[in-house]
Amino acid sequence: MAATQPAPDTTGFTDMSLNILLLCGGNGAEHEISLISAGFIRDCLQANPDFNVIYACLNKTGLCLEDGSSAELAPGAQLHCASGNIKIDCAVPCLHGTPGETGEIQPFLKACSIPFIGCGAEASMNCFNKVTTKLYLSALNIPNSPYTWLDDQSSDSLEKAQAFFARYQDVYVKAAAQGSSIGCFHVSKAEDLQDSIAEAFGFSDTVLLEKNIVHRELEIAAYETDAGLTVTPPGEIIMPASMFYTYEEKYSKDSGTVTTTEPVGLTDRQVETMRNLAARAFRGLHLRDLSRIDFFLSAEGEILINEINTFPGMTPISMFPKLLAHQGDNMTDFLTACIRRALKRAQEGRY
Repeated sequence: MAATQPAPDTTGFTDMSLNILLLCGGNGAEHEISLISAGFIRDCLQANPDFNVIYACLNKTGLCLEDGSSAELAPGAQLHCASGNIKIDCAVPCLHGTPGETGEIQPFLKACSIPFIGCGAEASMNCFNKVTTKLYLSALNIPNSPYTWLDDQSSDSLEKAQAFFARYQDVYVKAAAQGSSIGCFHVSKAEDLQDSIAEAFGFSDTVLLEKNIVHRELEIAAYETDAGLTVTPPGEIIMPASMFYTYEEKYSKDSGTVTTTEPVGLTDRQVETMRNLAARAFRGLHLRDLSRIDFFLSAEGEILINEINTFPGMTPISMFPKLLAHQGDNMTDFLTACIRRALKRAQEGRY
């Protein structure tokens, strides 16, 4: 699925190389995975001879360059470091979770007049928060699993949670503002509900409760190229029986999970429905450049959007780069086009 509107000519940069700031790490639970993704993205960026890639890790003490020295971003698109000041032409915020997908880094980059690829702050925040995502999806008439949410652990909130559990008997309790399945708990016994809620509140100020759906887990890459919006057919995450796709199962070297870009047994209608819903979600939540949109295909044949990732994983087992390649697109060319658009937006006063 691709848009038909003409795209601007983006062939050829100037003869001068561009300083591309690859931001990675972050101060959240997905720090280490961000570093793995950044290694892949750096290789892709360096394949373009027009790019001088500056690798910078954001940690709890600030920004650290690859040689271990400290650095600081400043207005005027400047990177202050031990070797002097470097003019940054564009940033690639490879920051899973905080502060990239949470929408915190984008206003800072804008304040420094640094163009950046990926979604803006509002779209990032709305998609990272599971409750906000569901509210948007429901408003857009995009099907998603039954849910409720809690703002606190008051008696009224716990009573609300208990009523939700009594209705469905099998639920997930999820920290609303975390990624990679962090702070998620499967609850099938009423006596475990309150403790799971308390644990989830340790990761987020808001907690989501969802009905457990017996499902296949299917993921679509929705991304922009110079030809418009591309929405791939789904890939599938095939997990060991009765297992939740936890952080450890996603990234452990001992993971029993299998991924494929060619799921079996899907009808053409199911595939087209997922692609149409992904396109509606991409546009309705005002996404930009890249996203991975995750679906449940229930045992009853329901197609539900589960979540949206505004900077999806780029590790060797990650679905987004696999789907992009399976679509016939090249990651270096894709990132180059994203950077061109970011530069154009900045020239027009948009970030």
